[in-house]
Order: sequence, then structure tokens, then C-alpha cells
Amino acid sequence: MKIPNIMTADEAVKLIKSNDRVLIQGGSATPQTLVKAMVGRAPELRNVEIVHLHTEGESGYANPDLRESFHTKAFFIGGNVRKMVGNTVDYIPIFLSDIPSLFREGYMDLDVVLVNVSPPDKHGFCSLGISVDIVISGIEQGKKVIAQINPKMPRTFGDGLVHLNKFDACVLVEDDIHEMKFVAPTKEEQAIGKHIAGIIDDGATLQMGIGGIPNAVLTYLTNHKDLGVHTEMFSEGIVDLVEKGIVNGSQKKVNPFKIISGFAMGTRRLYDFMDDNPEIEMNDIAYVNDTSIIRQNPKVTAINSAIEIDLTGQVCADSIGTRMFSGVGGQMDFMRGAALSKGGKPIIAIPSMTSKGVSKIVSLLKPGSGVVTTRAHARYVATEYGIAELFGKSLRERAESLRDIAHPDSREELDKAIFERFGSSLTIK
Repeated sequence: MKIPNIMTADEAVKLIKSNDRVLIQGGSATPQTLVKAMVGRAPELRNVEIVHLHTEGESGYANPDLRESFHTKAFFIGGNVRKMVGNTVDYIPIFLSDIPSLFREGYMDLDVVLVNVSPPDKHGFCSLGISVDIVISGIEQGKKVIAQINPKMPRTFGDGLVHLNKFDACVLVEDDIHEMKFVAPTKEEQAIGKHIAGIIDDGATLQMGIGGIPNAVLTYLTNHKDLGVHTEMFSEGIVDLVEKGIVNGSQKKVNPFKIISGFAMGTRRLYDFMDDNPEIEMNDIAYVNDTSIIRQNPKVTAINSAIEIDLTGQVCADSIGTRMFSGVGGQMDFMRGAALSKGGKPIIAIPSMTSKGVSKIVSLLKPGSGVVTTRAHARYVATEYGIAELFGKSLRERAESLRDIAHPDSREELDKAIFERFGSSLTIK
């Protein structure tokens, strides 16, 4: 298929003008060739607003020295821009499922969209590959779309097929897709994974992200049967389970026999597994994270992380006090969706302490902390010391259950906090 509008990256980014708003495809699909070319135009540009979920790789647009040229509004904060929050980077608190409506309903016009896609098929359709999420809605509404066409981008099924005629400029590249290397779970993460695996039922539909705890959970699922996956993101931890037939989606009510997701991050092994694989559908995040869709699947088991949890079950997952660290993301989409699913289990999974020895179960959240999951939504909390079941429990009962899975070194202090708040009927274990 002949590709129209081919030009160099430097030529393509001349479509970006001062005062434009630019959406960058995120995660491991971040189009680095285009990003670098855009940053190279900084001397010519003023007041360009960058919007994105978290990106990977270089983020020169967040450099304080370029503040007159670029400023960023992030829907989720990645490590490459975290230090610039409050400087050249602002954060927009929003559920992941709601972001596409910003574009589609005219709350946020997009002048330019930068994407990283597979080469076209014989019909002229390219694939957004490992990142469809919010990007497909951006492409629909963006005034101009610049694509780097990359043979290393996996070709995936689902909502992410875009015809060449949608692209105002095409840049031919052969960039490696960013890889997230596997890090072996710690002993604490292994213990948490074993606890969680113990309450996952056969036939469950899983939502989990990447990191030590999700990886640990997956390693303990080798004796399970007929699991499904409907998740905003996934990594290569599921590949072995698919190849062994443990994940087959046979019990799902929505998209049976399919792995449904919005974006993926892993190594080349994962990307090769995804390439041209009809078992995987990468879809619009407005669909993937729609609570009314999630709840239809059976036994949805949602596993999410937190920064800290107070004794009543309030979950802070986006900030350390007033300092923004990540974002709301899709946690509440899936915590509520799992709660509404028949037999569902919404789980918050955390080590009992930080790497610096500070308890993650606290009497009160730090001043300024955001409550991402409310105490009314919190049902299961897992640490390496067990699982606290909070659903239907009073504030006092919740506090006692959470104290019991806190680190032993923290329990005396938590006992005192419970006594001061609720009185002397405390049951000390």
C-alpha cells in the first residue's frame, strides 16, 4: 500500500504551531522520533500545551528551560515528568474512562495528535498497536494527526485500526518499542501474591497492571482454570497463563475468549505475542473501563495498588500529601466494576511498609492526600500479612482488620489510634 504524505520528522512537526494543544500517545508507544523533533522546534514555538497519559522515554518538552515553548497537562504522571509537577507540568484529576469524553464532547479541543503506528495493511489501515486507550478518541477529534509508521509496532485487533487518509503527515521510522523489564517480586510481594491468588476463583475475570505484586499473583495461578482478562493494561505475566490454557476467557459474558485491554507494557516477547493475535483486542478506554461493561463479566477480580490507606479504608493512590505522584487512573472504574460483578472482588494490594520503613496503613492520611477509592468502595486490602475484608464492617471493625495486616512494628501505634478514636472495646491481637 502506497503511503501518502511521507516527510521527515522535522518537516512533519512544522504542522505544530504556537498556542496549539498537542496529544501524545503514551506508555511504551510514545512516538519518540516525533517528540524529539517537536522539542527541537522549541525556539520557534510559544505556549504549546502538551496533554498525555504517562509517557515513556525522553520528555524534553517538560524541561524548565523550555517553559515559554511548552507546558504539560498530564492525565497520569509518569516518572519522566514527575519532578516537574508544579513547574512545567500540571495534573488533571480524572477517571481514565472519562478522558475520551473530554475530546469527543468538546471540553478539550486537540490541534495535533502524535502517534506511533504499524505499517498499513493492503487496505491502508495502520494499527495503534499496544496503545489504543485515549488515543483513538484523540485521533477522531484532532484537527491534524502526525504518525510515525514503525514496523516494530505490533499489529493488534480491536478499536485501534486507523486508515492512512487520517494522517496529515507520515514519518517512516524503525524505532524500538520501549520495554519494561521484568523485576522479580520481593519476598513481601510474593506473600501478597499468594494471599490474593488464594481468593481468586476459577472462571474469574482479571484486572491487574504491572509490577511486583501483579507478577507475583500471576505466578500463583498455575492451578486455576478458565480465567479471563478484561483490564485497562497488562504485561507479559499473562503470556505463560495463556499458553498453558489457564487464561482462555471461556467464562466471560462480554467479549468471551478475548483478552480486552487499552494498553500494554512489557518486553519484545509480549509485543511479539500480541502481534496479529486475534485473541487480543486493544480497545477505546471509554469501553474498557466502562463500569457497566466490567460488571457484566463474572467474578471480576480487580487488583490495584495504593500509596497509603487509613484505618477507615480510605485509599490514597495518587499523591504523597499534596505532592502529586501518579494519578487517579482507572482504579475506581475497576474497583466499582468488580464490586458490582457477581462474585467480584475489588482488591487493594500493598506492602505493609515503604522501602524506608514507614507504615502504609496509617491512622490518618497525610494532609492534602487525595482519596482515590473511598472507604465505602474499599472491600479487600491485602498485605504480606494477610487480607482484610472490609465490606459491611463498621469503622471500628475496619480499623481492627486493617491493624491486623499492618506490619507488626506498626500495630501498637495503630492500636493507640483506634483506642483514641473508638474507645476501649478494642480487641488487641
